[in-house]
Amino acid sequence: MAEKIATREAYGKALAALADKYPDLVCFDADLAGATMTKFFKAACPERFFDMGIAEADMVGVAAGMSLCGFKPFVNTFAMFAAGRAWEQVRNSVAYPHLNVKIGATHAGISVGEDGATHQCCEDIALMRTIPGMVILNPCDHYEMQAAVRAAVEHKGPC
Repeated sequence: MAEKIATREAYGKALAALADKYPDLVCFDADLAGATMTKFFKAACPERFFDMGIAEADMVGVAAGMSLCGFKPFVNTFAMFAAGRAWEQVRNSVAYPHLNVKIGATHAGISVGEDGATHQCCEDIALMRTIPGMVILNPCDHYEMQAAVRAAVEHKGPC
């Protein structure tokens, strides 16, 4: 029987598993490490984990700067906030200069639960697809998520 693991858990564990292989991998989170599951990376590499608080636009800007310094930043938040709140920074500070920043957008769609409509996002993929040079990965299960994280970290450019 196939193992069943939530895609967000597979995401966090995949990031943590790649930490030793990629010492330039850094992880930013918008005060959601327990929800985005970046807590696994934080446990593995606390010195390379940055909780940026509820400041998604600033988080993307800092990640862009870290990318220019040779790091491979992953920024993590709910899809609504990655695609909605930080869209301009993703477009202008990451994608147009083709920086090596990865965006982990969890909790997409309408199944977020008790957080309600303000945290639900059905337009995240549509918004990100309009940005030239942006690569979209949309894994369907934990196996694809593991492969997607490896592909993202090896890809040079925004993802």
